[in-house]
Amino acid sequence: MKQNKSVTYRSTRGSKEKITASMAVLKGIADDGGLYVPDVFPPLSVSAQKLSGLSYKETAYEVMKLFLGDFTKEELTDCIEKAYDEKFDTKSIAPLVKKGGVFFLELFHGQTAAFKDMALSILPHLLTVSAKKNGVANEIVILTATSGDTGKAALAGFSDVEGTKIIAFYPQNGVSPIQERQMITQTGDNVFAVGIHGNFDDAQTGVKQMFNHTELVKKMNDAGYQFSSANSINIGRLLPQVVYYAYTYGQLLHQKECAPGEEFNVVVPTGNFGNILAAYYAKQIGIPIGKLICVSNENKVLFDFFESGTYDRKRELVLTTSPSMDILVSSNLERLLFIMTGNDSEKTAELMKELENGGEYKVTEEMKSKCRDFYGGFSSMEDVKKTIKKYFEQEDYLMDTHTAVAAGVYEQWKDDGKTVIVSTASPYKFTRSVMEALGRDCGEKTDFELIDELSEVSGVRIPKAIEEIRTAPVRFRIGCDKSEMEETVEKILGLTI
Repeated sequence: MKQNKSVTYRSTRGSKEKITASMAVLKGIADDGGLYVPDVFPPLSVSAQKLSGLSYKETAYEVMKLFLGDFTKEELTDCIEKAYDEKFDTKSIAPLVKKGGVFFLELFHGQTAAFKDMALSILPHLLTVSAKKNGVANEIVILTATSGDTGKAALAGFSDVEGTKIIAFYPQNGVSPIQERQMITQTGDNVFAVGIHGNFDDAQTGVKQMFNHTELVKKMNDAGYQFSSANSINIGRLLPQVVYYAYTYGQLLHQKECAPGEEFNVVVPTGNFGNILAAYYAKQIGIPIGKLICVSNENKVLFDFFESGTYDRKRELVLTTSPSMDILVSSNLERLLFIMTGNDSEKTAELMKELENGGEYKVTEEMKSKCRDFYGGFSSMEDVKKTIKKYFEQEDYLMDTHTAVAAGVYEQWKDDGKTVIVSTASPYKFTRSVMEALGRDCGEKTDFELIDELSEVSGVRIPKAIEEIRTAPVRFRIGCDKSEMEETVEKILGLTI
């Protein structure tokens, strides 16, 4: 029952109070609106040789025990065992595939065919353990905003988990038909999917406002509820993502593709910045990651930030063929910003206030120098088409549009170093865009008709996660304006008469 209590968590804004890992997971977001960050990054205690022989579950334990100090070995092991089981269609959980001189880390073998499964398979278990450890009697209400993949993965992860309810908000016209179908057919008496008239940033802003609405929080508490988050603003969502970068290093060693301590670069498609921040955290605990290539689509707010030092959300959101990256406010960047300020919570709060009120902030050259391992890149929708076709025809490798955003940037940038491209979703989640990239006439065919055609063309097996929603009954036809999100939550929870 030994516990490691060395790592505590503090908010990126204002408050310097330190709390336990379980409380940070439970709260999701700090009372001052900031995000929880670890006060230290403990070094991974496993040798390269041992890491090369560890399974995904074993790697998960070695990484997560560093950060979840008030979880016992038994508690953490139980969470890991429940998360990474037959829900994944491959024993390795996250295969590393070499194609054309570059490695693809496939993170889409879970129950919703997207990388969000890697963290959202374990978060419900971390959360319920955290609630018990902290004597919480209230029912936990998970509020989440999704640009497509988080919603389904969170709904599936929390489905019928005792003591929880989950409400996922998504932009009605901002996700693929397959993504929407996955959400509105989700089973579970405690799950709800709501389409809003607005974009992802509107959904994310609405969720954050509800977390910080004192009167709503009190009303919920009186009714026996309290909020938590399944978005990557929750540290319990972010930490499991660190695992797959450590596992990648172990697999490179196991496949004798790199020597102990040899650096490898990562190319990560991201909108909300959580996936690449997890790689940065992995580097801090000793995984020899070299360059972190932060990849954007045509909503290149992150690319512009790393180029200029100015984060500017004052632009029109472009709806692209990689909708999970159609984001202008990258919430997890705040955690890197905190590091860039020298862990100055007041300065971080000031900059985030500038973003909220004026739509932008600018960092100093000194601050910018603290993220010199990061490089920006972006791919246009035309680039994405070319990349999908090239890899399929030349390497017999089929990828989705988000992975193609990253692979396109790699083609522009590649050097002699070992490089891993993070593959975030099955091509079957974005069938129409993939088929069009392959030069096929999609006409008036439905996305489900195109699934069968893509299978014939590619020979790639259709994931169970896609097959099972073909005939699943639609459970949710809830819609609301972006200004009605709080009212919708109150209705779902029965807080209004």
